[in-house]
Amino acid sequence: QVQLVESGGGLVQAGGSLRLSCAASGRTFSNYAMGWFRQHPGKEREFVATINWSGTITYYGDSVKGRFTISRDNAKNTVYLQMISLKPEDTAVYYCAADLSAVATRADLYDYWGQGTQVTVSS
Repeated sequence: QVQLVESGGGLVQAGGSLRLSCAASGRTFSNYAMGWFRQHPGKEREFVATINWSGTITYYGDSVKGRFTISRDNAKNTVYLQMISLKPEDTAVYYCAADLSAVATRADLYDYWGQGTQVTVSS
C-alpha cells in the first residue's frame, strides 16, 4: 500500500504560480512512477504530467506543456508539480497518483491516488 497526500493548492491570480507537493508513505517510493492529474467539475480526470522512478523521463499534457514541471525527490518521498503562468482554465482539483509499472498518461493505469488539492485561478 502507498499513501499519498497532496498539498500546496490554493487561490492564485491568473499569471501566478503555485507548487504542489505530494508526500508518499508506505511502500518504496522510488519503485513507482508518479503522475499528476486534474479534474474539472463534471468532467473526467485529465492527465497533467508523469515522471518515471528516477526522474529522467517526463511527459506532459498538451494544455500544460511549457508551463508545468514535474519533479521528484526520492530521498524525501515527494513529487512536485511546479505551475507557472496559471490560467483560469487550470482551476481544478489536482491529484497525484502512483504507478508501480511505468510512466503512464491514463488514469486507469495508476495503482494509488491521493485525496486531491484544490487549485483556483482567478481572472
